[in-house]
Amino acid sequence: MKLLTFTVPCFNSEGYLPKCVESLLAGGDDVEIILVDDGSTDGTAVMADEYEKKYPSMVKAVHKENGGHGSAVNTGLEHATGLFFKVVDSDDWVKESAYRQILETLRELAGGEQALDMLISNFVYEKEGEKKNKVMRYRHALPENRIFTWNEVHHFHKGQYILMHSVIFRTKLLRDCGLTLPEHTFYVDNLFVFEPLPFVRNMYYMDVNFYRYYIGREGQSVNETVMISRIDQQIRVNKRMVDYLSENVPKRKGSRKLRNYMINYLEIITTVSSIMLIRGGTEEHLQKKKELWDYIKQKDRFLYGRLRYGILGNSMNLPGKGGRKISVEGYRICQRFFKFN
Repeated sequence: MKLLTFTVPCFNSEGYLPKCVESLLAGGDDVEIILVDDGSTDGTAVMADEYEKKYPSMVKAVHKENGGHGSAVNTGLEHATGLFFKVVDSDDWVKESAYRQILETLRELAGGEQALDMLISNFVYEKEGEKKNKVMRYRHALPENRIFTWNEVHHFHKGQYILMHSVIFRTKLLRDCGLTLPEHTFYVDNLFVFEPLPFVRNMYYMDVNFYRYYIGREGQSVNETVMISRIDQQIRVNKRMVDYLSENVPKRKGSRKLRNYMINYLEIITTVSSIMLIRGGTEEHLQKKKELWDYIKQKDRFLYGRLRYGILGNSMNLPGKGGRKISVEGYRICQRFFKFN
């Protein structure tokens, strides 16, 4: 069994896949790299086969019909043999010095008495055109360099959340929790770091800048114009998160910090959905925004109250055209501060 499986969803990635794969190969025989060719029409499939041929003990090429990012992650999880599992997008890469520290820590924890469920590390926004890159770190929210539980988690600041780029899960946990991401849907990375959380009993945080998240490429799924054009998929993910939190996350006292974290994360996703619909600007977009909030209210009135009457919920639901303008300006300030698209 390998220590760590990387799944790399690939769709028409020939232009940037080598940088990603070469960074992962530095892990040596402890790692398994699954290149999931998701129906590419360029040279990605050939490139994946060449890597498998050159590094047969490390790289596995899997070819499938196009099903989207979530489908590729599902396929990677099916084929994974590693004790731990991480997704790396094909236009991203990892930092070698931090990579070696993480592998050393995983080796130590793998031999311990307690099975680790989730390892968290920092990621860096490698934003096109930016001279200074923002680092997402968790040093004030999470204990460092030791195993801890949800009860020991501190306050997360707005915009400070555990994203797909931050996490390495225990592979068996992902399988046991039944994680299956929807096909032909963007933004499912939010589900990947949301639905397993009630099954996570312990965590370990390393304050190292491991994952390099490339952002700003034209046509990228997080580009604002692209997000507005795919808003129905964002709403689909948003609603599934509402359903999951309402139906599967207990309200008992022992899970209070977990539940609060998940509500706060859902608040950010709902804010993004709302602002993209406001930015869309048409009557159809505004109606979809109303329908989303009505859906949350009908599903879970307590959850609706938490989301609707917080600072973000109020700011996304200011009345009239003037209110929507204020909402957009507030979003712009957040963009400049947090450095996202």
